[in-house]
Amino acid sequence: MKLGLGLYRHMLTPENFAFAKQAGATHIVAHLVDYFRGGNHVGPDDQPTGTDWGWGLAGDPEQLWTLEELKAVRSNVEAAGLKLEAIENFDPAHWHDVLLDGPKRSLHIENVKTIVRRMGEAGIPIMGYNFSIAGVAGRTKGAYARGSAPAVGMEGPYDLPMPKGMAWNMVVDPAALRRPPVPEPTATDAQLWSRLQRFLDDVLPVAEKAGVRLALHPDDPPMPSIRGQPRLVYQPQMYQRVIDLNPSPSNALEFCVGSLAEMTEGDIYDVVDQYSRQHRLGYVHLRNVRDKVPNYKETFIDDGDVDILRVLAILQRNGFEGVIIPDHAPQMSCAAPWHAGMAYALGYLKAGIQFLPNR
Repeated sequence: MKLGLGLYRHMLTPENFAFAKQAGATHIVAHLVDYFRGGNHVGPDDQPTGTDWGWGLAGDPEQLWTLEELKAVRSNVEAAGLKLEAIENFDPAHWHDVLLDGPKRSLHIENVKTIVRRMGEAGIPIMGYNFSIAGVAGRTKGAYARGSAPAVGMEGPYDLPMPKGMAWNMVVDPAALRRPPVPEPTATDAQLWSRLQRFLDDVLPVAEKAGVRLALHPDDPPMPSIRGQPRLVYQPQMYQRVIDLNPSPSNALEFCVGSLAEMTEGDIYDVVDQYSRQHRLGYVHLRNVRDKVPNYKETFIDDGDVDILRVLAILQRNGFEGVIIPDHAPQMSCAAPWHAGMAYALGYLKAGIQFLPNR
């Protein structure tokens, strides 16, 4: 197993690459979507939570990530003595009608294919993605963690209908902000699964040829519905359905232990064992939480309901050799709250990996 760090777009800097190296990480997972473009956020280094209009404005629909841009990110990461393991999340501006089954679906499928091909050319092996209409919505921020440290959680369902002009918790049509909100029609569970099936069938052959794995994140928060829209993987067994949809080796999982632990069904250790035995994990998000949706809180990595060391032992026993990142961490009371929280999580994971038996 290898230790990595996830960085938002504006945090892809030499200073943060040096921080990752100093904290013991060897790999980077990079977010190229700018989640902080507009909207209302607590701070640029913390997780985005946003408002009823989501995180903010999606990117430029006419400008895909270029091959040169992807190569530059990889080069900058490698200059710090690290490796770029994955890009996490497509920009909603580039593929929202794949999620919504809208009139631009064909164009947006071609966008995704182009991005995947460019990733392959740039030597980036994994594309993490979240196939969700409403996206990461409904989370709250509070003094939830030990010592009243700021962390993210959920305090009840989030049922406000998602307005037209939004997808994946971002605004894809800025004009929607200037008119009275009109709800996006609700999809059915069957429609959402059909959209994923078509997406995989269209894109996985391209991904295989490019040498890129598509790794699906479970729903976050894992509720049956958010903002009136259905969710795909809100219980652990639903991940198996994703695997069974397409046998391609490029059909992988962005395995988020925190989100899986927040689900109301399943034993988290059985879940980790079930999917790691199938060798379908692209990379792993490893954080800790307390309680279940719709009322859960993120905690320090050593202080939640999940025995993180037991999870590491299961992953090792089943031969997982990929990258683990602490996807989130509570912020700590000091001059660099995000860095301190991440350093604590990275150090705990580093020690846990080093002292696994038979490593």
